[in-house]
Amino acid sequence: MQVRSIITGLVLIFAVPACTVNLNVNDHQLLGTELTEDDHIAAVIDAQQTAWNAGDIDGFMQGYWQSPDLRFASGGTVTNGWQATRDRYHARYSDRAMMGELNFDRLEVVMLGSEAAAVHGAWALQREQDRPSGLFTLIFRQIDGDWKIVSDTTTSAD
Repeated sequence: MQVRSIITGLVLIFAVPACTVNLNVNDHQLLGTELTEDDHIAAVIDAQQTAWNAGDIDGFMQGYWQSPDLRFASGGTVTNGWQATRDRYHARYSDRAMMGELNFDRLEVVMLGSEAAAVHGAWALQREQDRPSGLFTLIFRQIDGDWKIVSDTTTSAD
């Protein structure tokens, strides 16, 4: 009986570390566990995806630094400033059909210090008429306690 208990204990000791659990921000809050900077940054990106898929460009824009110094590069052009970037999104995605369903994927967060990070990832839109996709690199800074995108370089696979 004692040998069986020891074997069962050893199996559990070696099996449990092999299990991984992905927790989102809400899970951490429910469990009372500490959030990492990666978690905070991922929460900003997740909130952007959720807002986009609800047809809320202004909600999507909350992830960006509201500053004239925001830099957004895409399609061979650079847009400077939060308001100009917001206006660009509204002009380019003028209705729900143009917005489609957004999915962010393959996120890699690279901390550049205690208050800066680079995030690499992929994006894809699913629309009725097409499926555009591409890559992005976001530079985040912690500003007044919040993680905000200060620079966005987005490319298209087309």
